[in-house]
Amino acid sequence: MTMSFRKLQGDEIARPSVNDYVRMEKHPVIVMLHNIRSMYNVGSVFRTADATAIERIIITGYTATPPRKEIDKTALGAQESVQWEYFSRPEEVLGKLKDQGFTICGLEIAENSTPYTEVGIENFPMCLVLGNEVEGIDSEVLQFCDYVLEIPQFGTKHSLNVSVAAGIALYEMVKIFRQQQVPVFREISKF
Repeated sequence: MTMSFRKLQGDEIARPSVNDYVRMEKHPVIVMLHNIRSMYNVGSVFRTADATAIERIIITGYTATPPRKEIDKTALGAQESVQWEYFSRPEEVLGKLKDQGFTICGLEIAENSTPYTEVGIENFPMCLVLGNEVEGIDSEVLQFCDYVLEIPQFGTKHSLNVSVAAGIALYEMVKIFRQQQVPVFREISKF
């Protein structure tokens, strides 16, 4: 039996408006972007954050913030729907997140890392920390992490593009959270 497929047009896809999206419940995940060099990577993470309906993005260090044409090009409007905040130093906010019950997880290749697929419901709410495209997460920032999550690498390269890694990890975090079927959605507040 052969199935017939037809690509849906934009107006056929049930998407929330930006206003509805801002008000809807989000998955209890925050992404921290620390010292990301490429504004295109920043925009791409915004777009993935919108698609996965996570709480917000925290931008730190020299990572560029919206509005910037390079971010807008890859975010495609997600910079308007996803809540975000900027702090010059990640330490400013990581301690506050821990005090609020967040598990801090770095996404990095490191000693004693945990496979990214082994997160449990007890690890939510979660802050997923992403670091520089070349240097990764600073050692000082890694010290704030409760866990370091690692995406396995099977080829000759030892890393993925930061926005690709973010997409893989965010979809896995949302999948793990949603499979638990525990209503842990929270009221979102700024720091």
